[in-house]
Amino acid sequence: MLGRLERGNTGEAVVAYGDGTMRVVKPGSFVRCAVTGEAIPLDELRYWSATRQEAYASPEAILQRLKETGRP
Repeated sequence: MLGRLERGNTGEAVVAYGDGTMRVVKPGSFVRCAVTGEAIPLDELRYWSATRQEAYASPEAILQRLKETGRP
């Protein structure tokens, strides 16, 4: 993955999430956690749902989303 400065974009990215992969649709330097709203730098993004097309800042955020929806 390219470093933040090499990407040259500082806004919010749009990402398509796959099973174990992600594809940047609109360049940017971060995405937002679907639960907390926290900005997650793309270089630090580790958690997402391909089914929901959502990014998560932490495992705790994932658990909260699962509790809210009652489904994996």
